[in-house]
Amino acid sequence: MTEKEVDDNLGSKTLGATLTRQTTFFDYIEVLKPRETSLLTLIGVGSGIITAKGWLSFDIFTLLFIAIALGSAGCSGLTNYLDREVDARMKRTHNRALPSRRLNPPEKVLPLIIGLLITALALAWFLNPVCFVFGLIGIMASSLWRKTVSCNFLGIIAGCIPVLIGWFAVNPVFCQEIWLLCLLVSIWIPVHVWSVMMANREDYINAGLSYFPLSLKVRNVVKVLFILSLCLYFISILLYLVGKPGLLYLLTANILGLLMVYANARLLFSPTAKAAWQVYKFSAFPYLGLIFIALSLDILLSI
Repeated sequence: MTEKEVDDNLGSKTLGATLTRQTTFFDYIEVLKPRETSLLTLIGVGSGIITAKGWLSFDIFTLLFIAIALGSAGCSGLTNYLDREVDARMKRTHNRALPSRRLNPPEKVLPLIIGLLITALALAWFLNPVCFVFGLIGIMASSLWRKTVSCNFLGIIAGCIPVLIGWFAVNPVFCQEIWLLCLLVSIWIPVHVWSVMMANREDYINAGLSYFPLSLKVRNVVKVLFILSLCLYFISILLYLVGKPGLLYLLTANILGLLMVYANARLLFSPTAKAAWQVYKFSAFPYLGLIFIALSLDILLSI
């Protein structure tokens, strides 16, 4: 073998090793669900801005952002780890890093998950001991009774935790506004989750899952989703009346609320997988993310 061939061979091996390391790194990131983590971090920090009625101090903002981001990523990774066997039986999820065995054995991801959760809890304690307690509740809600009917209730609790941590890190007092923010998230979660379950109903059932709302007929589930979309719209307007943000939020809440009702009305009259998937996609960042951005911007622009 010539010297050039040796160099080319070594270069190919080095490149292959580099690509392998990059693939493994991104597999770990995938397990942490970066999109979901980003949304939860956004609403948590947004909650802090809303209760502060203005800019957060650099220290509080940094601690809050890192604590919620790490905690949300850790909880997302934990749910992915616990759901890996069910995910392997579903067409929609079988290519994920853990069920596809790209990360093998699955326990390789546990040190990362545990490290993220411990760090997040430590930062939450520095923010406020109550935030630490909320963080523990969120971890328990994310890990107990996965893929059962209890997921509906526990998922609502876990989804409200970033909002509560953001609020109590700045203003450790319950009031109407924080209750409404949590109520908004509590109604949004079933709209978001149940719509994806309806879009992939057969996939869930074939994987051996038949808990609520899969146990109901499709025509009954879409009726519930439509009613929830009306409730979501009502709560978003009630937030305007109680929190008194500006016209930016009022305009955003009306546009998003009417679009959400319209999307669920389409699903009601045409209960197809495509219509359910459209509700699911719209209800993610476009709805909840923009609601919290509009609330936060209205406060910051009015200073």
